[in-house]
Amino acid sequence: MQDCWLSAQHSEAYKKPTYKLLVSKQQRHMGIYEMDEFKRLYVFMCQERGSEPQESVLSQMKEIRESTKRRQLDLSTQSISQESCQVLGILLQNDVTFTQVLLSDCMISEDGLKAFLQGMQSNSVIKHLDLKGNNLQAKGGEALGKFLRHTASLTSLTLEWNNLGTWENGFSFFCEGLALNQSLQKLDLRNNQINHKGAEELAMALQRNSTLQELDLRWNNIGLLGGRAIQSCFESNKALVKLELSGNNISSDVLKAIELCIKHNQERQFVKKGNMNQQQILTKEVQNLKQDKNRQFINMMETIDKQREEMNSINRNAVLQAGKLRGTLEERTSVVNSLTAKLQLMEADLALSHQKEQDLGDLLRQVKQQDSSMMEKHAKELMKAKEEFREHEAKRRRDLAAANEKNLHYRSKIDELERKCQTQQDLVFELKQELTNTTAELKLRAVQAEERFEAEKKRFRQFRDNSTTLHQKEVDHMAKHLEDAERVTQERVQRLEATKLGLEEELSRLKIMLANQHTQAEEELQKVRSFVQLEEQHSAVLHDKLRTLTQSRDQAQNQVLQQNQMIGELQTKNNQLSLEIEVLKRRIDGIQQELATKEEEKLSALTKVRVEFHEQIGHLEAQLATQEGLREKISALERQQKVQSHQHREILLDKESEISTLMEKLRLKDAEILRIREEEAHRACLLQNAIHSFISSSPLGSTTDKK
Repeated sequence: MQDCWLSAQHSEAYKKPTYKLLVSKQQRHMGIYEMDEFKRLYVFMCQERGSEPQESVLSQMKEIRESTKRRQLDLSTQSISQESCQVLGILLQNDVTFTQVLLSDCMISEDGLKAFLQGMQSNSVIKHLDLKGNNLQAKGGEALGKFLRHTASLTSLTLEWNNLGTWENGFSFFCEGLALNQSLQKLDLRNNQINHKGAEELAMALQRNSTLQELDLRWNNIGLLGGRAIQSCFESNKALVKLELSGNNISSDVLKAIELCIKHNQERQFVKKGNMNQQQILTKEVQNLKQDKNRQFINMMETIDKQREEMNSINRNAVLQAGKLRGTLEERTSVVNSLTAKLQLMEADLALSHQKEQDLGDLLRQVKQQDSSMMEKHAKELMKAKEEFREHEAKRRRDLAAANEKNLHYRSKIDELERKCQTQQDLVFELKQELTNTTAELKLRAVQAEERFEAEKKRFRQFRDNSTTLHQKEVDHMAKHLEDAERVTQERVQRLEATKLGLEEELSRLKIMLANQHTQAEEELQKVRSFVQLEEQHSAVLHDKLRTLTQSRDQAQNQVLQQNQMIGELQTKNNQLSLEIEVLKRRIDGIQQELATKEEEKLSALTKVRVEFHEQIGHLEAQLATQEGLREKISALERQQKVQSHQHREILLDKESEISTLMEKLRLKDAEILRIREEEAHRACLLQNAIHSFISSSPLGSTTDKK
């Protein structure tokens, strides 16, 4: 056994001495490690690094060696340490035996994944990599991005049940690697907590990628913005044919638009494949025709060569015969003196030989004529074949023209569909503008109402100031006319007491109404909480409880409307109170006029009633204090109304948020139920297959088959 180096320098992370591996020259030349050799190298490198090899990994390698799937390195559900990841990355660097690597649920650390992927970058055989359920985060996303930049053989990557989307920087590195990748065709990113920002990064990557055909993004948090970003990537991406987006809170119109884009891409891919198939068929037919013509030409050349060989053989025979005749002539000329009697016979023989030569010349001429006729026939056949080839090419060109016309027809249909989509988008935009206009009008109306309310407050304050000034004037005049003033003040006190009693009754009514509303709101909250607990206890009856939730929401909306009606009634009551105050102002004006008429009559009685006047002044100040207290109570009630209306709005918003959270919980539970059903169905199928295989392998099964 000879020592060899697996790699001179693996990467900057592995600035350590290289490892001498016991590999034969033939294995290094072929680039194929057998499973026993792979296992032995794993143990050797772990020992060289000062760490013990994992028993779980060794047992799994043994199972792979015994199984039929030797092209698949399956280490799923085996906890793999960082050292094992580094060793496996180095071993797979130049390995050509495995085409699939399965590392799902292996609890791989991010440093271990980085070392493993650095070793995998130079591998040119592995097509599928499964990293499901390894809790990959920021460093894992960066390592995957670097790996996707450099790999040129990987076509399928599974990253289900990881946390790549929670780290924006790591996911952006991953998206950059995906954008630069030119080999990946299938990518699984289910349950990776990808938000709308991650979806935008992924859409930017898809705009630059031209090889990815299948993408699975189910059960993430992409949302409406992310769905629109993914929709925008289809303007430049024409390769993506399959996209799964269920469980991402994306609106139905965006999903429909994405489905239309995917259908367009599928149609384009189908048309491209059809064109490619037609081109391949045409090239094959052309090649077959060329081969047939070459064969015919070769056969014709072979026949011509054979004829030439026959002519050469005839010429050689004639030359040989002529040589023989010449030899005989020389012999006879030498024996002329002795054979003069036989000269005549020899001349006859020569004449015969001349005749034979003429005959042979005639034969040669006939053969040449036959050759020329054969050449003409072959030339005619070649012309016919060329004409047939031209007709065939014309037919193919007509077929291509028809296909191009079909493509133009499909493109016109696509343009019409895009125009329809644009019209629908314009309608949506107009509706949004109308909504914004209505909201702006409502806000303006609310601002105008607040301005009117503040103007009324200012008027009330001015009236209060005017009333105080008038009261001072009245005090000055009352020094003159106290007797009539006493009667008037007694009447006013009685009226004010009556108004006070009315206001107190109204305040008590308002408090009772507000307390009832508060109790109703608390009862509704308790009902909602109990309803939530019942939903958590009874997940099997979620759909029925959704209906009850919608009913309770309608009831809450009705109650809100009732509360708004109550607020309107209170506002009307406030308006009535303001009208009563205006009536009182008018009465005060009348009293002031009466006092002005009686001022002259009661100047003489001023000295007598000064003591009583001071006492009445104290009573009047007390009444003014009571009036100010009532006014303060009215303002406090108004503030309480505002606070309660704000509280009711907050309660409604909380209820709506609770309803949305409940809907999300229901959706997640439905998804879990579907996933559990799929797993149970898969398990049932596996159990059925296992039982069927057990029955077929058991002796009972064999007896039943014989029967």
